[in-house]
Amino acid sequence: MLPRVNYFRIYLAFARNSLVRNMTFRMNFLIECVSSVTWTLMNLGYYFLVYRFTESIAGWEKWEFFAFLATTMIVNSLVQAFFMPNCEALSELIRTGGLDFAMLKPIDTQFLISLEKVDWSSLANFAAGLILLTVSLVRLTTASPDPLVLSPISAVLYVFYVLCGVAIMYSLMIALSATSIWLGQNRSLYDFWFYITNFARYPMEIYSGPWGTPLRAGFTFIIPILIVVNVPAQIIARPIAPDGTRVWPLAIFALLATSLSLLASRWVFQAALRHYRSASS
Repeated sequence: MLPRVNYFRIYLAFARNSLVRNMTFRMNFLIECVSSVTWTLMNLGYYFLVYRFTESIAGWEKWEFFAFLATTMIVNSLVQAFFMPNCEALSELIRTGGLDFAMLKPIDTQFLISLEKVDWSSLANFAAGLILLTVSLVRLTTASPDPLVLSPISAVLYVFYVLCGVAIMYSLMIALSATSIWLGQNRSLYDFWFYITNFARYPMEIYSGPWGTPLRAGFTFIIPILIVVNVPAQIIARPIAPDGTRVWPLAIFALLATSLSLLASRWVFQAALRHYRSASS
């Protein structure tokens, strides 16, 4: 009988080894952190300029929208730090035969492939996102005449739905990466992932009209990327929208979407492994 695997301890070892690798080249690590945050600040500067000429974007006032941007930064930084380096490496594992050795190890193959490396420099944007979120919430809670009222349950739900958003993004990424087993090289599919996830960077309210409404429906109920940022951002910054509607029906759907996304990506990954042919065969 095989010994029980402690996945938590294994993941801690993965994270520690990745940190050691990053710290081996500290200047490169610092440059990546600075460049990542600089790019983020440039994007923030753009929206500060936009809000000089308008009071709201699709009903999102200035500091509400910056809370939305902060949530985008937090979700994207977690995905880029913990999952992207591993998913990008899958096609190379297939080409070199490294997937053979991964499948022989006595732990879950998807766990090993998708969590082995951590890009710690990507967490610089996580810190920047937390700072922006804090500033935005302070501005919202001190605004007059209608200040935002935060509660502990809102904070807990915000963290929970951020994790749900990360899980949805991970599901999409690992499912697309698994297609490398059928296609070999799937660079175009990674580009497709970036194009699709760009829709999640904006409030879903902007998708309206004859073209926007079908996009909103498709990216909410078919590929649920619009709920990745919109649900946690609305919970923390706009629990009640200006039109009086609440975010909770969408939040309930987000639970279902997260569960189905994880199950679907697991099925795709397992199906791909069943069709894998060893590099030595």
